[in-house]
This record gives sequence, C-alpha cells and structure tokens, in this order.
Amino acid sequence: MIAAIVPAAGMSTRMGRNKLLLAFKGKPLIAQAVDTLLQSEVDEVVVVIGHEADKVKAELQGRQVTIVENPNYGQGMSTSIRVGLGAVSSGARAIMIYLADQPLLEPEDVNRLTRAFAEAREHNKSIVVPFFRGQRGNPVILDASYKEAILDVVGEAGCKRVIKRNPDKVLVVEMETDHVVRDVDRIEDYEGLKT
Repeated sequence: MIAAIVPAAGMSTRMGRNKLLLAFKGKPLIAQAVDTLLQSEVDEVVVVIGHEADKVKAELQGRQVTIVENPNYGQGMSTSIRVGLGAVSSGARAIMIYLADQPLLEPEDVNRLTRAFAEAREHNKSIVVPFFRGQRGNPVILDASYKEAILDVVGEAGCKRVIKRNPDKVLVVEMETDHVVRDVDRIEDYEGLKT
C-alpha cells in the first residue's frame, strides 16, 4: 500500500497569494493534484492544510481523501510532512511526497513511479526519485522504514536530507516528460503553464 502525502499548508510567499487556489484546466491546483492522485494507483491520499485552510478544504469537497490540519505550517514543509505521516494508515509500506504545485503531472506519471517502487525492492532499493534530463524532480517515494528519519527533518527541506543520506538505496527513474520538474512557485511559472 502506498500512501501519498500532499503538503498543502504553505503560504506561497514567492507567489504573493495562495497558489493552490489558482486555476489550471478549470480547477484549482490543489484539486488538480488530488484528482491526479485519485486517478492513479496510489492507495491513500492525505492532504495537509494550514494557510487559508477553509478555502483549500472547500476545494476538496466530496473527494475521498484524509484532510489534516498543520497548526505549525509557518515553520516549513517538514512540519506538514510530519502531520501527514501521523495520518497515514499503519498498513502503508511506502510514503509518496506529492507536491500540490505540479499540475502537469498525470496519473500515468504517478503510476510509473509506484511501479518502479515495486521493482526497486527487488534490487535492494527503497527510495524512488524521478529525474528528467539530469534534473531531480518530484514526487518521491520512500519505504515506510524511513518514517523516523522523515520525522527528524526540519524546515523546508522536505525529504531531501533522507535521500542524500541513503544514496545507495535510491532508484533513479528517468521520466519521458518534464512534468516532474515543472512546479509553480512564482507567477511566471504559472503563466508558463498556459503556453
């Protein structure tokens, strides 16, 4: 069972407004992200809200996800990942960290990574990281055995530190599109999605 944690609590300071509420293909980025996951082979979706929690939650109405609130969202993404981990089912064998500001990702991108994770175990690998033309992307998948190491991460680092400390356990998956490296941090990024 693979559980996806979607950190959706940040303040989007570089954007100047809550980027997860910006529309892409007729729906807010947060809804786009969650719908992609729900159409994929991921077994469970946990969305962590914080900044403008009520607005973000309203956009997820009717979707089969677990929504949890992070009261410490101002202290970085790691706090949201920690809260998300606390809400993941105990049966999860892997955790996917899925950033909500990557609207180009498609269910098949996600499935390619979940299938790679299944194969990774055969090669004694326990972390899956997507790349596109030499550039590291997201989402990443980590075996549930890294839960304690993830809980130790602080600030905005996400899971990069855990990945850096275990290079021999990483399976690199070369992706066919740039979806895994395209995110929306600034208004220029958002405008660029439309072209």
